[in-house]
Amino acid sequence: MKKTTNIILLLAALGSAGCKKFLDKTPDSTRTDLSTPQKVSQLLGTAYPQANYIVFCEAMTDNVEDKGLGVQDRPNSDPYAFQDVQSNQQDSPEFYWDACYAAIAAANQALQVCNTAPDSANYRAQKGEALLCRAYAHFMLVNFFSKSYDAATASTDMGIPYVTEPETVVYKKYDRKTVAYVYDMIEKDMLEGLPLLNDAAYSVPRYHFNRAAANAFATRFYLFKKAYDKVVSYANNVFPDNSIGNNMRPWNTTYYTQTPAELFNTYSNSTEAANLLLVETPSVYGRYVASYRYGLTYNLVSQVVWSQNVTGAQWCYPVYSRGERNYFVPKLTEHFVKSSVNATIGMPYVMVPLLTTEEVLFNRAEANTYLNNTAAAIADLNLFASKRIHLYDATQNNITADKLENYYYTRNLQQALVLAILDFKRAEFLQEGLRWFDIMRYKGDVIHYTSTGQLLELKPDDPHRIFQLPDAVKTSGIPQNPR
Repeated sequence: MKKTTNIILLLAALGSAGCKKFLDKTPDSTRTDLSTPQKVSQLLGTAYPQANYIVFCEAMTDNVEDKGLGVQDRPNSDPYAFQDVQSNQQDSPEFYWDACYAAIAAANQALQVCNTAPDSANYRAQKGEALLCRAYAHFMLVNFFSKSYDAATASTDMGIPYVTEPETVVYKKYDRKTVAYVYDMIEKDMLEGLPLLNDAAYSVPRYHFNRAAANAFATRFYLFKKAYDKVVSYANNVFPDNSIGNNMRPWNTTYYTQTPAELFNTYSNSTEAANLLLVETPSVYGRYVASYRYGLTYNLVSQVVWSQNVTGAQWCYPVYSRGERNYFVPKLTEHFVKSSVNATIGMPYVMVPLLTTEEVLFNRAEANTYLNNTAAAIADLNLFASKRIHLYDATQNNITADKLENYYYTRNLQQALVLAILDFKRAEFLQEGLRWFDIMRYKGDVIHYTSTGQLLELKPDDPHRIFQLPDAVKTSGIPQNPR
């Protein structure tokens, strides 16, 4: 599983892909023959980051505690200690960095074909997908390896290389430029690509940037950029028939009656309507999610899931344990792919939902909060609660302005709404890594304790909040992050 290359940006996509059907194709078979839109679509199956960010993200948050024992893995243990991750294996920041630039390389190669083909009009959908893939991978990179977007400093904060051409040399010189520049380029690609998308071009749209997923990505992008009116607009485009509630995970109905095995099969399945974009990632997370030393504990479950929330009830998420200290919510599981039919060795994979209906709902609610559309924000929270409270009673469990202000001990409704949204998101995306984005956006402190009582604190100005670039980037003239 260890990376064997020190090249910063790969010449083309890695062999694994975002959909299982692409695992059976060698990378060369998709790169050497790109003579039809369908073959470009096959290449674009490798234009999504084939790496899992959940392990190193979740370990940086307040969703984990030191259990004193468990699986010791650097992508889990180093972030917990707020140290640079000393690993380039799967689930590490370096592995994710390489996978993002591999995805970008595939997108750029696809774009070159789309733009130069004699019948380029027939490649319209593929061009749209490639642009969205390039935008998404750069967006994830800039949010892990640079400071969070801040309009006051984005024009001077170091960004990441925004690569727009296929590579023709091994050690090309790159410039990090600025966070503002990277965001401008992401927005340009996203806005150009979105109108070109065609859902009919995909046999399984959930593995590609379909229109719903692209609009969902736009809500995340503009939320991070604090362009709140655009967040609302794109959120409404995800489900233009206003069916967002029907496309949420049915936690308090269908999910509530399922066994862990059934939930594992359902949660990251392409048939689940809430999954707007899925990717298959080489990862041991499904194997160790419960048994990592730094993970979910009884104390955290009691605080995040089992305590009474602003609705006056508890969340209905099922929490299970493997042994005395190993807690998990049945979401993401391992899919083991043998190296051959009769082999006993192979590669573990985890299907990761990159964009979901629930995130769209939260993004819209947060944007409406800052736009002072508090009634709309409260309506979205009530819709969410109606799908997450067992035996939900609209009379007893409805959220009101008074309930919000009383629960969060403030007379500032906007502040109370933001706190509620962040709390709801924390419970919804437990063990999925998304909590880290909110901590970064709001410059929140994170406090960890070791099993021996040592206090570890990550303050807003700590340089370790930004993940370190791989050592190999020095070859391409890219400065690393300050330490």
